Amino acid sequence: MAGLTGLYGCIVGITLIYICSRLVYYVCMLKSSKNLAHLIRIARILAKNDALFPVEMLNIPSLNLFVRIVRRRRKHLTPGQRLAKAFQELGPSFIKLGQALSTRSDLVGEDIAADLTMLRDQLPPFPVAKVKEIILAELHDSVNNLFLEFDDVPAAAASIAQVHFARTRDNEEVAVKILRPNIEVEIAKDIALFYWIARMIEKRNPIYAKRMRPVEVVQTLENTVKIELDLRMEAAAASELRENFRNWPGFYVPKIYWKFVSKRVLVIEKVSGVKIDRREEIAKLGLNPDEILATSSKALFKQVFDDGFFHADLHPGNVFVNARGEIVPIDFGIMGRIDRQSRIYIADILAGFLMRDYHKVAKAHFDAGYVPDDKSLDNFAMACRAVGEPIMDLPINEISVARLLAQMFSVAEEFEMITQPHLLLLQKTMMMAEGVGRALNPNVNMWKLAEPLVREWAAKNMGVKAQIKNRLGEAREFLQQLPRLIDLLELYLREKV
Repeated sequence: MAGLTGLYGCIVGITLIYICSRLVYYVCMLKSSKNLAHLIRIARILAKNDALFPVEMLNIPSLNLFVRIVRRRRKHLTPGQRLAKAFQELGPSFIKLGQALSTRSDLVGEDIAADLTMLRDQLPPFPVAKVKEIILAELHDSVNNLFLEFDDVPAAAASIAQVHFARTRDNEEVAVKILRPNIEVEIAKDIALFYWIARMIEKRNPIYAKRMRPVEVVQTLENTVKIELDLRMEAAAASELRENFRNWPGFYVPKIYWKFVSKRVLVIEKVSGVKIDRREEIAKLGLNPDEILATSSKALFKQVFDDGFFHADLHPGNVFVNARGEIVPIDFGIMGRIDRQSRIYIADILAGFLMRDYHKVAKAHFDAGYVPDDKSLDNFAMACRAVGEPIMDLPINEISVARLLAQMFSVAEEFEMITQPHLLLLQKTMMMAEGVGRALNPNVNMWKLAEPLVREWAAKNMGVKAQIKNRLGEAREFLQQLPRLIDLLELYLREKV
């Protein structure tokens, strides 16, 4: 018996030595020992949270075997929930990666994307002494000189920045947002590692990479984070949204204090109220939750279709209802933008689904260039029907436009549908808005509330008059360019002669 035990121990020891040797072989391709330590930490935390499928995509047998040995089973959680927990533990860059993936249901699947939308970037705060040091460096004056009062305890500590409440010398209550120290360096380090992992996946698992497009995912994350790391951009976004809603009742965008804005510091009007999904608390304020829902629905429609500029991170922690019954958004780091022609295509697609005119839906996709011309229009219309019919048969209060878009992305690969980032961001925004709507009143469909606006907008932008106006505009633009075209043609003919 003792001999068998000793033999078993030798086998286990040899196996672990082999695994470690293979791991060393693969990780030696990394640029430095820091990246090696980083990768081992990632694998350990993913294994601890039973969220190993990102590691498995690397298709390295010894690495897969190692993490499976140390994994802990979390059968009570879905894969998306397990991945969200792991990303939360891994820190700022991974939280942002998870939030970016929550907009890519076409890549990670509808269920995982939905779970990742619940990812919150709540982290331990950094010391107030460092906060004051950053403010002095950025605004060239001390906290004591800039503010009458400054709360040393942060109101919120997120992955990129943290917020302190304060009172200006003009006696106005404000929220002061400060980027985390060295956050740019930390994120740059993580993104470099993400690129390495993405390229490794493409090299070692080309079939999965063709659908997942890991390098593209990292590029999207990098572009998003670049904007979030410059608080002047967030201030500009808030200012534009405030301008769009200046004379619009029921939706209030906080004021930006531009003299206190820099790359690493942003000062905005302090918001008070209750989170928008707290129906009972809203009712205690003497407000009607159904009216709040109607205003929310119309405000989102205005952002997307009237303005083509929308808040793309509308989870309940970022939207409040104040005592006046106004909806007040905060945190303007992630915004979406849609040009006018794309809005018309989106409206056409949604109208086609609601009318169950799947040929109209398919044609809108082809007209927009979302689906290549060499694909079958009839077959794509049939795929649209397969997506739409199960959803359209639901009771009106259960119909989800966000789910409809997500299902469309699930058939996109077969028809080589070109990824549209603005549609993915819109789908995520709609999903969050629908979740808030159901919390306020599960028996009301938020899109039904916006129907009068939809009809008015469609008549204005998609009717016969609108089409004539568009054609006249195109003709006018062509005539304006005609002299330039003639000059180019003459130059071409001279060169030929």
